[in-house]
Amino acid sequence: MAFRATVLTLYPEMFPGHLDFSLAGKAAERGQWSLDTVQIRDFATDKHRTVDDTPAGGGAGMVLKPDVLARAIDSASENDNRPRLLMSPRGKPLTQERVRQLAAGDGVIIVCGRFEGVDQRVIEARELQEVSIGDYVLSGGEPAALILLDAIVRILPGVMGNDLSGLHESFEGGLLEHPHYTRPQEWEGREIPAILTSGNHGAIEKWRHDQAVSLTKERRPDLIRAQKAEKAG
Repeated sequence: MAFRATVLTLYPEMFPGHLDFSLAGKAAERGQWSLDTVQIRDFATDKHRTVDDTPAGGGAGMVLKPDVLARAIDSASENDNRPRLLMSPRGKPLTQERVRQLAAGDGVIIVCGRFEGVDQRVIEARELQEVSIGDYVLSGGEPAALILLDAIVRILPGVMGNDLSGLHESFEGGLLEHPHYTRPQEWEGREIPAILTSGNHGAIEKWRHDQAVSLTKERRPDLIRAQKAEKAG
């Protein structure tokens, strides 16, 4: 069964965006995955198609209404067991492990928030799993949804052509990826490390691993600490 993504948004015209190109676009043409959008505003019941209201307790901005969003979610997920995700800066950080879990399923239903946020009651009542792509705030969940889908689609079976391509990337195995080089052998006085042209595959793999460990210690020591904690536990 092909991977199915359904995105609930106030701006369906933002999709498929960059996913219409390159590997993801070709995979969609081959039927390996599909994307459809749901306009949340279609589920408003007043003549102005209102989807937001002022925050209870006061404060700046507006909040996405639970009744309107719930109707949109129910319409998109009737008799559907796909996980329901809400792109949110307060969600659990997206990891490569989580991406692989999602890619192994039948698909996802993604809610793109706007304004100050989404009414907590609909998050709880519709069991939305909040997902964050980083410690920053965007104007809406649409760019985050595109990033999430990009990460998922590229590792679906057959999408990259060579499935081994995804096994040596950053965050696979808990490390950042090693440096890459290609011809010409010398460029602006800089040489490809001799080990990479030695033909000694065992030595090359060790060099790549050592480089990955070194880079991770320098740039993401939190990943090293997580590995140590996992082993100790």
